[in-house]
Amino acid sequence: MKRLSFLLILLSISFAGFSQMPVGEGAGRPGGTAPRPVMNETAPKGNSKITGYAVDSSVTKAVEFANVVLYNKATNKVVDGTAADDKGKFTFSKLAVGEYKIVISFIGFSNATIDNIQLAKGQDLDLGVVKLKPDVKLLDEVTVTGQKSIIEEKVDRLVYNAEQDIAAKGGDAADVLRKVPMLTVDLDGNISLRGSSNIRVLINNKPSTIVASSVSDALKQIPADMIKSVEVITSPSAKYDAEGSGGIINIITKKTTVQGLTLNVDSGIGNRGSNLGLNGSYRNGKLGINLGGFGRAFYNKATTDLQQLTNQNGKDVRTNQTADAFDNGLFGQYTLGLDYDLGPKQSLTAGVRYGVRNFKRDQDQTTNIFTDNLLTSSALRQVNSQDNSGTIDVNVDYLRTFKPQQEWSVSGQFSRNNLTNNFVSNLMDKDGALASSQKNVNLNTNQEITFQTDYQTPLAKNQLLEFGVKGIFRQVNSDYQYLFSRSSNASYITDVTRPSGFLNYDQNIAGTYFSYTLTTPSKYTFKIGSRYEYTSINAKSQQGDITIPTYGTLVPSINISKSLGESTTLKLSYNRRIQRPGLQQLNPNFNASNPQNITVGNPNLKPELTNNIELGFSTNINKTYFNVSLFGRQTDNSITQIRTPSDTLAGAVITTFQNIGREQVYGTNVFANVSITPKWSINGGFDLYHTYLEGQTPDLTGKSVAVSNSGFVIGGRIMTQIQLPKGWGIQGFGGMRGNQVQLQGIQGSFYMYSLGVKKDFNNKKGSIGIAGENFFGGVQVNSEFNSAQFTQLSSMHLMNQGIKLTFSYKIGKMTFTAPKKTKSIKNDDVKAGEGGNGGQQ
Repeated sequence: MKRLSFLLILLSISFAGFSQMPVGEGAGRPGGTAPRPVMNETAPKGNSKITGYAVDSSVTKAVEFANVVLYNKATNKVVDGTAADDKGKFTFSKLAVGEYKIVISFIGFSNATIDNIQLAKGQDLDLGVVKLKPDVKLLDEVTVTGQKSIIEEKVDRLVYNAEQDIAAKGGDAADVLRKVPMLTVDLDGNISLRGSSNIRVLINNKPSTIVASSVSDALKQIPADMIKSVEVITSPSAKYDAEGSGGIINIITKKTTVQGLTLNVDSGIGNRGSNLGLNGSYRNGKLGINLGGFGRAFYNKATTDLQQLTNQNGKDVRTNQTADAFDNGLFGQYTLGLDYDLGPKQSLTAGVRYGVRNFKRDQDQTTNIFTDNLLTSSALRQVNSQDNSGTIDVNVDYLRTFKPQQEWSVSGQFSRNNLTNNFVSNLMDKDGALASSQKNVNLNTNQEITFQTDYQTPLAKNQLLEFGVKGIFRQVNSDYQYLFSRSSNASYITDVTRPSGFLNYDQNIAGTYFSYTLTTPSKYTFKIGSRYEYTSINAKSQQGDITIPTYGTLVPSINISKSLGESTTLKLSYNRRIQRPGLQQLNPNFNASNPQNITVGNPNLKPELTNNIELGFSTNINKTYFNVSLFGRQTDNSITQIRTPSDTLAGAVITTFQNIGREQVYGTNVFANVSITPKWSINGGFDLYHTYLEGQTPDLTGKSVAVSNSGFVIGGRIMTQIQLPKGWGIQGFGGMRGNQVQLQGIQGSFYMYSLGVKKDFNNKKGSIGIAGENFFGGVQVNSEFNSAQFTQLSSMHLMNQGIKLTFSYKIGKMTFTAPKKTKSIKNDDVKAGEGGNGGQQ
């Protein structure tokens, strides 16, 4: 009943605003379309109309958001102006009888002029397709022989076109994201944007509970072959959820927009991983169906070395540990999508996505413990960890368009993720026989029900208003227990030293927003907005109710851009963001798969609050595209890892999550794309920022004292791609990230690299390729953490030298059509865990 009342309130707010909105046309589309400019003369009104489509002549594809200006032929003065929509369509209405001309322009294309347009009274003139020819001088800067550039900058985001990445095939989403400017992906698949791991990851503009539970696990489920592009949004508008202080990453998967029946086959085999994908598409008239299945198996070896020095009960306890591990996993994702055109201005879409993860790690641990330099304990353990999950997402979306730029959408989604994080730790005696065994069983669920409705309408020819409401009902549950066995023949019994427990965590979020866009004649664009979210939480654990007060958060956003000529843009933005803790950070399960390096969540965590500011500049200079941005952010109640020595286990360090006092980051990103020749391009960049953290950690007596840490972090990436005759292509990539500053030390640096070759055949219906990565010894990471009570040094070496063969082929007769515009839910509102433990707690 409480949830029903909640939904009724949201609906009443939405329809009350909807019924009062004025009706207009011609304003700019958010996220790309510039609103119409102010006219140079007062145009006489009439009842005539002109429509047309702007299309790229080289690839027969719509030129999204091209600028279209209507001139009076006699006076050569501007009568009206607009921007094409995402299908390239433009419209001028209420025109008087007369003679006109139209000029269409867009960066990277030569201007197209339609001259001597004679318009009669009441005439509805359709210009059809207007082809824009790529500007050869500008085309060389960002494209290769008519293909998409690997990197594109749009009005509100940077886009990495993964389908142009030769070496991506056979990997997973983490391999793709490592090459995206501004992003850093560590060896466990944890993502950071400009040094912040507080980012939201969407898949096709939609959330998934697997992402909410663990971003690194989600990336392993998405094959690289399936990814079309990756969008990086550093300054989200009020329309996005308030979550994600660092920004939003939207992974766009490949979708076939064709008439007819097609089947795509993608496969690969290698020494570190193999994959197979089948994707079918059928469209006939108003109905479209997509059915896809992708599976990937991977295998890898790793060695780790851990050295810890703790002060426990006045004694120095030193731990030396080495471990050999073998990882193997099977990941899959299966999708079914339907779309149906209810009418010329109405569409209905629905989809089901199921993801499965089976990850297994077998590890041999050798541990020696010294107390005051005397050997007091030696142990050999065989640890088998399992991290399995099944995720289902079901969505239904309805879109109603009234007039150009005036539309209303309603979306609903159900999402559920079942996780099993278990381990068995076998203690071996000196003869290699089983002495005792310990088992941890941890069952988790994360379920979400989401309702959302949005409305947008132009207020004038250069203004646009958007508003909407959203409700998220989230349930997070965890049940865990420890079992113990004294021999190989004995059954498991409850381990009383580590009692069983549970966490039931219900979170309801009500959100509403408005956004206003204004474009001036002097080429300034202002987009301002605000979002308010109210959060209520009911939580209970084995120890009883957990008191977490309800809270409301107001998050304003301001985005200002200025066009300086035809190819240069200056941007300034400010926003406030919130970051709620995720399942990994909340889960109170005591994970002792490594009894010397234990992790446990904290269900009492509060949300973070972050203020962001950014100044960006981009331009085209001869054959070079250049982008630089300066940014700064301050986070209060920052959620971070805190390490302390165990009170009961000799030499052990426990890692948990706490809200530390404050985090400040400021720095710069620089990126450039250079076309050396029309068939050879190089792009790359670097990130440099300074981090300062302050918080509380215990001293030698256990009393909390103020501590701080600071330092510079640098990262970078470079990629080159060469198109050779007869369908051959070569691509090379290299990237690195320096030491990451944390409150209690540093997480080590690392670098990665790859080289790939591909051959297209049969008019690009098929391709075969070979790629290698990290072939000079794998990757090694050295980290150091310390406080007054402990010092921890760790070294991890991944033997991930890899080589893979890939093959893909497309079968079917295709007639391409423009994709139907749809709206969908975006849940970007919880923080994923850190530390790369693969989802285990």
